[in-house]
This record gives sequence, structure tokens and C-alpha cells, in this order.
Amino acid sequence: MSRVLFLNMSETAAVDYCKGKDVGVSAIEKLSSGGVRLVCMSSDGAERARTGLKSKLIKGEVTRKEHRPSKPLW
Repeated sequence: MSRVLFLNMSETAAVDYCKGKDVGVSAIEKLSSGGVRLVCMSSDGAERARTGLKSKLIKGEVTRKEHRPSKPLW
């Protein structure tokens, strides 16, 4: 089971939901196509979030921003 969820909501709303449902967040990032990519700490937490946020799940292709710098930092 994947720990990654693509959600059509703000970062703040996603984190607040996870705090309220005791779901650990490993990483969160804004998507260039709108919404957020949420990585939960456990697959059980991801399943709880997936069930509770079913109407907010993004279906289909998702475009992410590039995280790595184009040039080395050193």
C-alpha cells in the first residue's frame, strides 16, 4: 500500500486534517497542477487519510515541481 496521496486541498488543510486524525506526515509539497502531494509516515495512516479524504483525492495525471537544483550546490 502506498503512503502517497495527491489531494486537492491546501497544505495547511491537509496537515490540520492529519493532526486531527493522528496521521503522521513524512513530507508534503505543493503541486504545480494545484493541490498537494502528502506522504504519510505509515501505510495505515495513509489508508485512514485516504478513507477520510476520499472526495479530495486527485485522480489522473499529476505534475510535480522539480525539487533538485539544476546545478550542484558545491
